[in-house]
Amino acid sequence: MTAIDPINAPDPDRDARRQRLFSRINTADKWFQVLGLAWLTPILRAAAGDNPRSQLKDLWRLAAVPLIAMGAFLLMWGTLAPQVQTSLGAIPGPAQVWSEMGNLHHDAQNKAAKEAKFQEMVDKRNQRLIEDGRADEVKNVAYTGAPSYYTQIWTSIKTVFFGFLIATVIAVPLGIAAGLSPTANAALNPLIQIFKPVSPLAWLPIVTMVVSAVYVTNDGFFAKSFLVSAITVTLCSLWPTLINTALGVASIDKDLVNVSKVLKMNTWTKITKLVLPSALPLIFTGLRLSLGVGWMVLIAAEMLAQNPGLGKFVWDEFQNGSSSSLARIMVAVFTIGIIGFLLDRVMYALQSLFTFSNNR
Repeated sequence: MTAIDPINAPDPDRDARRQRLFSRINTADKWFQVLGLAWLTPILRAAAGDNPRSQLKDLWRLAAVPLIAMGAFLLMWGTLAPQVQTSLGAIPGPAQVWSEMGNLHHDAQNKAAKEAKFQEMVDKRNQRLIEDGRADEVKNVAYTGAPSYYTQIWTSIKTVFFGFLIATVIAVPLGIAAGLSPTANAALNPLIQIFKPVSPLAWLPIVTMVVSAVYVTNDGFFAKSFLVSAITVTLCSLWPTLINTALGVASIDKDLVNVSKVLKMNTWTKITKLVLPSALPLIFTGLRLSLGVGWMVLIAAEMLAQNPGLGKFVWDEFQNGSSSSLARIMVAVFTIGIIGFLLDRVMYALQSLFTFSNNR
């Protein structure tokens, strides 16, 4: 009789635990993909004993190769940058840009401290007026100091999301109409073809004049500069969402459309229960493209119109012409790129929550 090896003997409980562990890893992998942390999955699988050699190959592809590529880029940048002389000096290398990033951080902290001190002085003044029985003289005085780097980043993010939201509210209903109705598609198609290629630099003067003529109040909820930038973003970013929404709606399975007719669905029920769920993957693809376009458009609009935000920061540094200007502009370039990546990840996370699409 053959002896049973106790180590390799089948263990249903152990196999079930491993199966549950791998199931959790696969679930986590979906979120790692969303967050750009896909390289964590092979590490977890290898630790769980799932073919370590295969996981090492995946780890090499997902983590080591990108790190090597980034290292090569930094090495090439650091080597070639000092050899390029401009009117503001040599192109800054990675070390100078990193140093300037720290300087911008410290500058932002100092400006935040000054603003807090100013607000504290205003609050004390108002409190004294109240204690002296002169409450009618109490007023809030706005801080007029130069905005910090972080403040300008936040201004740009708020502006792009506001413009993107307006574009979405306009583009999705029009896209649904164009996808459902050949007549609506025929009406919208010429407008799309004409206005889709228009540069934000062409829209900006028109938007500026219209906003100045219509939004005449000086104490409104939104600043004019904010509206100019946001509307310019809207005009340039709505087209990818409109086109992809129309395409997604038009490509719905005809059998589903026939079922809606058999069930005699009204238009609203048809759109909410049939059209939107089927078209969501392409709609979200359009939203991701629109947000990326809007972010690029915003930086150009802020530079040209001198509206608050990252674009104005870049232009001001270019005009400043100091020894640190190039390094600060490089910091802004990396900031713009990283924020653009994070915005895309946010939209992909929403897409993963609301659709079954695996496209990234």
